[in-house]
Formats: sequence, structure tokens, C-alpha cells
Amino acid sequence: MIEDLADRYHEYLERWKREAGDVPIGSFTKYKGKLIKKMSFEEFSPILLEYLEMVTRYEESVERGDTINDVVLKVLRDQAAQLMLTPPSADVKSTPEIP
Repeated sequence: MIEDLADRYHEYLERWKREAGDVPIGSFTKYKGKLIKKMSFEEFSPILLEYLEMVTRYEESVERGDTINDVVLKVLRDQAAQLMLTPPSADVKSTPEIP
């Protein structure tokens, strides 16, 4: 995973350009109802790693039939928005795909 962070960041920049236009790092836009900042690579990497770890734990919980706290869903949605990704949904297993 760590070895493809640069590729993931370039994909993020492409998503940003497609969704919000070609703006400088540090610019803000509204995305899926949330105000998000265009991140530098240094900002992006830890957020992506944390998000992917949370999605893995979330999907394991769903598979076990655990009750999912609304706060967990909110954090997942917020982080997905920061990364311009679609968050996993409670009714279907969804691995975070990066277009």
C-alpha cells in the first residue's frame, strides 16, 4: 500500500480537477455538502492510510453483523469527502475504489 501512495495521490489530483477544477494546493471547495481543502501529498498520505484502515475495520464489523455507531459512519463519510471518494455503505460491502 505504501509503495503506491504517489499513484493514489495523482489519482486524487485527477478526481479534484474533474470535480472542482484545476486550482492550487490549499484551495477549498464544497464537495458532497462538505467544505474540503485540496491537500498536499504530505497532508493526503496519512488521511488516505487512516481512511483505508477504517474502511477495512468497518467492513469486518459489517460482515460480523456488529452494530455500527453513527459516529463511525460520519467519520468515514467526512474522510471520504476529503479524499473525493464515495464512502462505503452499510447495506453493501464496498471496497474503496479509486477511479
